[in-house]
Amino acid sequence: MPDAQVLVLDDNSPDGTGELAEKIGAEIGGVTVLHRPGKQGLGAAYREGFVWAFQHDVDVIVQMDCDLSHDPAAIPALVGRLDDPTDPVDCVIGSRYVPGGATPNWPVQRRLLSRYGNRYTAAVLELGVRDITSGFRAYRAPALAAIHPEDTRSSGYAFMSELARRLAHNNFTMAEVPIIFTDRAYGDSKMSAAIMVESLTLVTAWGVKQRLRRLRRRLP
Repeated sequence: MPDAQVLVLDDNSPDGTGELAEKIGAEIGGVTVLHRPGKQGLGAAYREGFVWAFQHDVDVIVQMDCDLSHDPAAIPALVGRLDDPTDPVDCVIGSRYVPGGATPNWPVQRRLLSRYGNRYTAAVLELGVRDITSGFRAYRAPALAAIHPEDTRSSGYAFMSELARRLAHNNFTMAEVPIIFTDRAYGDSKMSAAIMVESLTLVTAWGVKQRLRRLRRRLP
């Protein structure tokens, strides 16, 4: 992706991520770092990053983690799938749960939590996506702008579900391509009990609202 611009969102990381990214950007170009004062949640970081992308008139927006869990070598496959001549789509999700995808070295309990959490979310929100919580995605910028991610309210991994729900409800199309999700070798996962509770609560509430709205339309 020789014409790509790289945007790094750094929430005052104690390991110096932001400073290192600044140094690399000065050496090779095409790298911008947005420094934020501290941890404000995954959703808040993505909202700010998406607004930056909209302001810089890009065609495609790729979101990903930068701890190498998401392999940059998979980016061409995600972006290429958007323009598949037989089935173009508006969003491509790098999926751990379609044939060819995998989560090597994950403990059993984490695999079960992730897989069945995704199944629950897909069922409740009535989405034909197997890996709704994946944060490795490519969007057509106009489609993402049309669903206004800047006014979402999720802070954790429910943010991914909220975007997928908005895309589906606005008749934008999604597809999945397999990825190998390699667990980080250093540092700690963002997953916590609070994030899991937020995701479960919001997904359930959205599902109930969908069904109530459908029921009201059917009533005389």
